[in-house]
Amino acid sequence: MYLRHIVHQRHALAALGGTAWREWRAPRLARPALSRGQERGSELPGAELSARVAAPPPSLVRDYLLHVGADPAAYRGVLPPHLFLQWSLPLAARTLRGLPYPLLRIVNAGCRIQVNATLPAGAPLSLRARLQGIDANERRAVLHQRIVTGTDGAPEALVADLFTVVPVGETAVTRWRSDAGPRRADALVPDDARPLARWSLARNAGLVFAALTGDFNPIHWAPPYARALGFPGPIAHGFATLARAWEALVRARFSGAADRLRAVDVRFLRPLALPAHSGLFVAEPRFFVGGAPGARATMAGTFEEAAA
Repeated sequence: MYLRHIVHQRHALAALGGTAWREWRAPRLARPALSRGQERGSELPGAELSARVAAPPPSLVRDYLLHVGADPAAYRGVLPPHLFLQWSLPLAARTLRGLPYPLLRIVNAGCRIQVNATLPAGAPLSLRARLQGIDANERRAVLHQRIVTGTDGAPEALVADLFTVVPVGETAVTRWRSDAGPRRADALVPDDARPLARWSLARNAGLVFAALTGDFNPIHWAPPYARALGFPGPIAHGFATLARAWEALVRARFSGAADRLRAVDVRFLRPLALPAHSGLFVAEPRFFVGGAPGARATMAGTFEEAAA
């Protein structure tokens, strides 16, 4: 039933197709690494882009909430904050045009979502997006984008800072294999972390999430493409993991009151090959997603509660 929502992702698909077309027409065998503060020969942050878009249809929102383990009743009349990519991805893609990097190989590295006001369901949304910065070297470029979603009454209702990584001189194969090297303490689920939830992801979870959000990066649903980049198969969307962790916190920490969670700041530590089994673990003030205490974490972050 989820694939019926692909029709609502036409703008995101057009943005992905445009990126693929530009890379095919102007391949760069040697892509220069831009230093911090450089971007297309201009100062950073880049130009702010804006747009006004329709809110996602209620049926899509409901199916998305069910897919990430949320209770649709907790979002009656409002939009879930972690769905922001669905309406903002095309504008966010435009902020990266002209960068000398293989953008089809982009992967999420982290995100901070700040909820300043609720977004009413069905109301038009005002968007602003900007490329805030680039931190690049000979191996990779880390791109920082800021996306602001608002309404007429709350122009900065939702502020999201995205951090993505584009490999330049290092392949995904090298990154995947190097992940098996020495363990960092902050990349492990703490031994004393308290389990809050567990979930399973099916082999087709990447395609389902793409149909619901518009994030059709083929690394998440096309096995040949994922293997060509060095992964054993499709990997889970980082934002799918974030959404499930968000909703697990809402249920276990705030008794289902979705408006009590006002900010989440996460880092995606390692890819999660599909199918997979994961869980949420809390060692306050931090939370982790992984298989078990002592195991390697796929995501780590912090959260903030709304003021009473």
